[in-house]
Amino acid sequence: MAFACDFDTAFLHRLTVQDADIDFMGHVNNLVYLDWAARMAGRHWDAVATEDMRAAGLWVVLRHEIDYHRELKLGDDVELRTWVAPVKGLRCPRHVDIRKAGAGKPSASVVTTWTYIDTETRRPKRLPADVRALFGM
Repeated sequence: MAFACDFDTAFLHRLTVQDADIDFMGHVNNLVYLDWAARMAGRHWDAVATEDMRAAGLWVVLRHEIDYHRELKLGDDVELRTWVAPVKGLRCPRHVDIRKAGAGKPSASVVTTWTYIDTETRRPKRLPADVRALFGM
């Protein structure tokens, strides 16, 4: 299994900018980038976690940070890459790189801090060893 722990090993998803993604200025709305980043976390988790892992824990957002660099417009093909940085206590930083397909630089860079929640207690808990292993930790 390849771990998504940096840009080069990141989990990849591709999409095309749709009409609903465009704002009054004619480019992708800032909130759409946030939505894409959140959905990427879910896609990655669903792709790597077992059914038992998904039943035992869930993820909630503590913080979003987004840097906007370049516009994306209607019809642009977009590559989204996500990877998990080392966990710090109960905080798990996830990076999402959003760029026009084939571009050398991102259109947006996102770091979202997540925490893992026990589904029974609904309280944050440290990542179990099997979940840590999914992310190469």
